[in-house]
Amino acid sequence: MQTITKYLTLLVLCFIVQLINAQDPIKKPINHKRIEALKAFKETIKQQEKDFLKAEVEVINSQLNKGEITTETAEKLKKEAAVKRALNIENRIAIVDNKISLYQRNIYPENKDADAEKENKIGLMVSNRTFSIKGNKREPKYDVRTSNDLLFAMGFNNAIIDGENLSDSPYKKGASTFIELGWNWKTRLFKNSPFVKFKYGFSFQWNKLNLDSNGYFVQNGNITTIETFTAALKKAKFRTTNLVFPVHFEFGPLKKIERSDDRIRYINNRQFKIGVGAYGGVNVGTLQKLKYNENGDRVKEKIKRNYNTSDFVYGLSGYIGVGDLALYLKYDLSPIFKNQAVKQNNVSLGIRVDLD
Repeated sequence: MQTITKYLTLLVLCFIVQLINAQDPIKKPINHKRIEALKAFKETIKQQEKDFLKAEVEVINSQLNKGEITTETAEKLKKEAAVKRALNIENRIAIVDNKISLYQRNIYPENKDADAEKENKIGLMVSNRTFSIKGNKREPKYDVRTSNDLLFAMGFNNAIIDGENLSDSPYKKGASTFIELGWNWKTRLFKNSPFVKFKYGFSFQWNKLNLDSNGYFVQNGNITTIETFTAALKKAKFRTTNLVFPVHFEFGPLKKIERSDDRIRYINNRQFKIGVGAYGGVNVGTLQKLKYNENGDRVKEKIKRNYNTSDFVYGLSGYIGVGDLALYLKYDLSPIFKNQAVKQNNVSLGIRVDLD
């Protein structure tokens, strides 16, 4: 019995050794690939810092050629830039070498990484049982060329009518307003220069016209006219809601931020900007609101009709400002009402806020 036990024990030990030896070739190549990738990244770091140094030297030479700095100052700035980039290479490579050493000492499963902070967990405990969702945290990009922001704009609204001056408009100047709310993306067109950006997205525009002189809109078939209301109107509001897709070319500098975690970012920190572009979309709703008194009663009417408004809207827009705030102008090339004897085009002027 003891002899059988010895042989069984020896057999189990041999099996365990074989299992360990079989697992090592699976795990080691995983770390080997990671180590090789990190070694290759060290060369990338050197090239990146050399490129940055080259760009900085070009700027210094440009300042020297323009007479903005002296030759002595230029040489001093070049030496300082060279020292900074050399230290950057040394520090960044030291970080990579430490990570290589970590991988050489340890073996990590294929779906794990050496950095514990790369894994996020969201958990919920119910009756002493925990339910969790795990996700991997992505490495931050060194440079992000596309950003996004929330657009909010508001201001005065009116219409330019053929054959009439804006001062003769049948719409109240101060009470006719517009609101725009949307989301935009902004992409730098050049890798190493943030001066020109392409901005695109979508937004909802609410253009409101308040009629003056007790007038209101009446639709008779394909004709829409302004007529005098039978009672004294307290308010006569006409509103169109459009879904549009604006595109702009934005010009202006951005402030470069070099972060300690090996990232650079460009932000509009009180920088001048100017944008020119256009928009196009569809009319998604038309509404007229009337408020008046009738036989001692307060009456409010909401009339939803198309009033022969244009189904498709398009126009030109532009803005100029500093930081997130800008003066904003937009003009509809499409008429408010289609197939009418007198053409009317919506025009808006206000402030625009891009919250990035």
